[in-house]
Amino acid sequence: MRRLFPTAVVLIGIACLVPGVTTVARADDAAERAEIDSNVDAALSELHAGVPGSQEIEKQAYGVLVFPAIYKAGFIIGAEHGKGALRVHGKSVGYYSTSGASFGLLAGAEKRSMALMFMTQDALEHFQTSRGWDVGADASVAIVQVGAAGSLDASQLKKQPVVAFVFGTSGLMGNLSLGGTKVSKLDLPADTASGSSAPKQ
Repeated sequence: MRRLFPTAVVLIGIACLVPGVTTVARADDAAERAEIDSNVDAALSELHAGVPGSQEIEKQAYGVLVFPAIYKAGFIIGAEHGKGALRVHGKSVGYYSTSGASFGLLAGAEKRSMALMFMTQDALEHFQTSRGWDVGADASVAIVQVGAAGSLDASQLKKQPVVAFVFGTSGLMGNLSLGGTKVSKLDLPADTASGSSAPKQ
């Protein structure tokens, strides 16, 4: 009986600690969700202000996956990474990371933002049910380029299954390839009890 007593005390102690650990983990998740959502709001505002017509395209989309900051760094071989959220009807329903590699004469670091707008229900469902999504390998993804007049042809973009905006402080980034860009879901459950400040689509 004396031998069992210390073991029992340890087990009881662990049981008492688990709820506290769970609470801390939930608080950390909530803080990370809030930070991502705040950054997504800022990125969408930047897109709307810098690319006339992008907000109208967003309103037609069934869902919008936004990565506020994708960082690329390296020399000869570069790596990139970023975190973002999938918005449906203005609310975040899932959180994702993007990663990729590129080859070439790179130097220093580069930051860009990306918004993927799913223009059909099928395209959105295909993304949500995929275990891992290779953006560059999906032929349905169309990278948006600004026309000569500086505006977007909304009528043409709405016909595309997925529309990709890659942008920075100076507006849309042209001549980019999404080859090697992969998207994976984060183990960060969406908080269904609260929504985002983003406008409904």
